[in-house]
Parts: sequence; C-alpha cells; structure tokens
Amino acid sequence: MKSHTVSLSTLLALILFSGSVGAAQSEPKAGLPNVDDPTALRNRAESGNPEAAYQLGLRYLTGRGVSQDFNAAATWFKFAAEHGSADGQFGLGFLYEQGEGVARDRRQAMVYYSAAARQGQSIAQNNLGSMYERGEGVKRDLSAAVRWYRAAAVQGNVTAQCNLASLYFRGAGTALDYSQAATWFRAAAERGFAPGQENLAFLYYKGRGVPLDYSEAAKWSRQAAQQGFARAQLDLAYLYEHGKGVPLDYVSAYAWYKLAADHGESRARTQLKSLSAVMTREQIRHAITAAQQLHTPSSSENQHSNSQVVGDAFIDSH
Repeated sequence: MKSHTVSLSTLLALILFSGSVGAAQSEPKAGLPNVDDPTALRNRAESGNPEAAYQLGLRYLTGRGVSQDFNAAATWFKFAAEHGSADGQFGLGFLYEQGEGVARDRRQAMVYYSAAARQGQSIAQNNLGSMYERGEGVKRDLSAAVRWYRAAAVQGNVTAQCNLASLYFRGAGTALDYSQAATWFRAAAERGFAPGQENLAFLYYKGRGVPLDYSEAAKWSRQAAQQGFARAQLDLAYLYEHGKGVPLDYVSAYAWYKLAADHGESRARTQLKSLSAVMTREQIRHAITAAQQLHTPSSSENQHSNSQVVGDAFIDSH
C-alpha cells in the first residue's frame, strides 16, 4: 500500500480543509460573516481577518459561489498562512505540492505543511508524513513518517490511519506489527473508510493480527463493496463463489464480479467468463438483475484501489 496524501479531487469533492476532525467545517466561526455570502466574506478578508481569507481561498479553490481560480486561492491562502492560520498554511502547502496557482515546489510544500502540522492540522500532518515516506521535498525518513501519521491518526484522520497501519504491516519505520496494523485499519474501517474496511477484511482472510475469520472478512469486504470499492467487490464475489464466510452462491458471486468489472477491475471479467460456463442462462439473468439492483456508484478511491490495499486480492492469495 502506497502512502496517500489528500488529493485535489478529494478536496474538491469533500472539501476537507478543516481544523476539525474528519469533516468539513459546516458552520461559520464566531466573528465571521455568513460563509454563504461571498461579498461579506471578501470584505472581512480584505479587512485583514485570516480565517475569512482562508474561507475565501477555499471558495476560489472549489469554485463554490465564485469562479474557480487557483491563483486567487493561492493569494488568499498565503494571506491566511502569513497571519498564522493553520488551515491557510495547509492550503498553501497543498497548492505548492500540486502546482496549482503556484509553481510546483515540494520544498515549499514541506515548509507550509510543517507549519500547519505543528499547529495540529491533521490533513497537513498526514501529507507531511506522506512526503517523509516518499522522500519528496525532504530526505526520506520513515520514522518521521510514522510520527506524523500517528499525530493525524489519533485525531481521526482516516487516510493517516491507513497510512500508519500500512507501515506497521510492512515493518517500515517501525517494527512489523500486524496487531497494530489491524488496530489502525479498524479505526478507519469503523469510520466508514472503504480502503480501511478492505484492508481489515484482508487481515481477517489471512489471520494476520486478528484471528482468521472468513465471516469477518466477508463483513468488511461487503461494507467497502457497497461503497463501490472495486477491489472489495472482487473479494466479496470470490467469497460467494467459494462459500467462504458466506453461503456458496454463484448468482451473488456473478453480481459482485459484474459490479467490480463495471468499476474497472479486470480480474473480475475473467471470473465472469469462468462462472458463465457453470451457470444456467436463468441464473445469469438473475445475477445481472441483482447487480443492477445493487448498483453501487464507483468509489472515488478506485483510482488508487490497488495502491491502497496491503495484500493480494483473495482470488490471488488462496
């Protein structure tokens, strides 16, 4: 599992710029104008309020209520950052890492991520850990990666929880410890994070850090699969095909393989052909109908699905 920063697409979709744990700030802070009023927000920002400047920069980043403008986002994030806003520091660091609104400069990203991380901004802590793990903008230092992932993980940052778990799983920057890997994957899984659920399922399937338990593997694969996570759909289908942790059921296996294939999982297409050879036309028709009824939207995590899981797919590890 490769480390992950919070991506631009994730930020635009979820607006995760927030000092609070695991959610966007949905209410204006005390002393701020209604953040749904761009004019009032701009007036407050131009009068020197760093939180208003950050909120205005966020508007320009996401295009909410204004035309999307990365240059303007950088301008307002910089103002907020220079006036001590941890969110502004994170936002500017993120733009430097992505090369949006400013020239890409990972060293500068490290400067601003570090400033925000020291103030406890959990997304900055995670991204700082990822840069230490990958050696981008700084000398590679897995111990530092562990330290910053942990700082974000204890605040409930699910990406950091999975990044920290993966280091325990691999014994990178810390002693190999499957039990700790399970603890942190579970923390993310219980907050509904599909990669955490799928990784916890793998640990149950292999009996690493937790007792071997196919029923638990099926439970967590199902939760991720229902979110549209293609790798989990592949694994859940395999469990149905072989009756592990669930009743043997070719119709359900076919339905989940079809969803996985529809979401880009190439191995599922191979399994569909194999199952078709042992199923009746009526069974296949029912399976296709079941897949249509399940209809899980493709998870935003699918673009990274292979790099966000720590082990082989069940189909490759039996």
